[in-house]
Amino acid sequence: MVLLIKLVVFDLDNVIIDGEAIDEIGKLANVEEDIAEITEKAMQGEIDFETSIKDRVQLLEGTSIEDIENLADELPLMPGACKTIKCLKDKDIDVAIISGSFDVVAEKVQEKLGVDTVYTNSFTVEDGKLTGEVTGPLVSGSKLDVLKDHVEEAGIALEDVVAVGDGANDISMIESAGCGIAFNAKDSVKEIADVVVEEKDLCKVLCEILNQLTTDEAESEPVEDEKVEEAAEEEATEEAEEAPKEEFVLADTMEGVRKQKDEKEAEIAKVADEREEFNKEAREQRKIRDELNASLKENLNKAIEFRNERNEINKQVEEAKKARNEANAKIKNLEWNSGKRNKIKIENEIKKIDKIIETRVLDIKKENQLVKNANDLRKQLMEIHEDEAAKGEAEELKKVSEEEHGKVIELSEKAQAAHEEMLKYFRKTDDIRTAADEAHKNFIEARRNASEKHEEFKAILSDIHVINKKLGSNKPKRRKSDNKGSSGANKNREEKQRAEEIFEKFKQGGKVSTEEILLLQKYNIG
Repeated sequence: MVLLIKLVVFDLDNVIIDGEAIDEIGKLANVEEDIAEITEKAMQGEIDFETSIKDRVQLLEGTSIEDIENLADELPLMPGACKTIKCLKDKDIDVAIISGSFDVVAEKVQEKLGVDTVYTNSFTVEDGKLTGEVTGPLVSGSKLDVLKDHVEEAGIALEDVVAVGDGANDISMIESAGCGIAFNAKDSVKEIADVVVEEKDLCKVLCEILNQLTTDEAESEPVEDEKVEEAAEEEATEEAEEAPKEEFVLADTMEGVRKQKDEKEAEIAKVADEREEFNKEAREQRKIRDELNASLKENLNKAIEFRNERNEINKQVEEAKKARNEANAKIKNLEWNSGKRNKIKIENEIKKIDKIIETRVLDIKKENQLVKNANDLRKQLMEIHEDEAAKGEAEELKKVSEEEHGKVIELSEKAQAAHEEMLKYFRKTDDIRTAADEAHKNFIEARRNASEKHEEFKAILSDIHVINKKLGSNKPKRRKSDNKGSSGANKNREEKQRAEEIFEKFKQGGKVSTEEILLLQKYNIG
């Protein structure tokens, strides 16, 4: 996947500004400790953001909005904020802020830095005072919801977005963006981010973004590998010149200096190859991770499809149950109204009396009374005539009840089958997620190793810069891996041949220029 960065999204608090705005506002209301405690729980993901923001704003009830506006002017920007935003804008990359903080702060920052768009919450104000209520898209909605709306309106894809954040409520957009950067973040954010920046300097974030651009351009246009490498070396040269370090100790003789240069050239070529291997591994692991995540998404969609199918079938099951139960209720009602219920009741009473007479020893008076009661019930039974129409309707309803019950059985089996398929795909997504997490860890490790090698590269390049100044060369010679062709070797042979021709000219009394003398010294001729 090639990342064409079109948008960089930042959180506001502790990312663009150096601090938590609501904590600072809390000092105005003398509730900073209570607010800071809630803020920390929210950042760690211990409580949901909606609860935390409402609880914190409630504590600010009665605070002057004018005092908050004055405070917003004084909030410090994060080191590197101005340079980072300017550089991104110079590269025609849009910049947005998506924050659960407040417009009274974000709009001040937007004016100072030239940020394109801000999405925040708002205090409710009456008579110049906070009411303790808060409104906005990020009270109950997630940052990913807001980001999705923005990219859809802008006509870009989430894969073209870099998201930078530090807290639990940033996870959704960091996970979904093409590149997610954890900036001085909580552990839960670092675990899911593509890049982790520990220093409180947004220029480090900028370097990662530019590195991402360079890396992906190299992946998509392998023909330009040498140009990319040259640009990287030029950037490293500038950094090496600017970075303060101990001065490299030169050898006492020019021959010794040239030997030092050869050693440093060999060393930097080795480090460059090692750095490239780590970058290659990072690209491979990122590709594996992205492919696994794509597969995870497909399997998750399948699981959701089967879940939706199961739920739809369960709705049909409920409808069939309802139809069956309604038919059964009508049958009972018909039996009651048609006299059948009374007939059954009387028959049961007669059976009960007959059993008593047959099984018990009774005095003649009591036995006669029971016989009389049974005969009276038989007379009532003879007078009852069951409604034939109602009887027919009841039979039809019984058929309906049986059909609906059959549907309940059949649909329940289908729902169970869909449920089993859903569970199968959910289990599969868990396995894929585990593999994707492992690939992501490997990606982070390879990137970290590549960064360390890059620091070694810069240090060696700085030494070479000192050597070149001594030798009178302003630019180090091009370093290439052995597997990148033989153009360097050809050039060396040509230079050595020219040096030998210069030496022959010198022996015959010809004049030799300073440049030619340096060439003779380089190949130790004469």
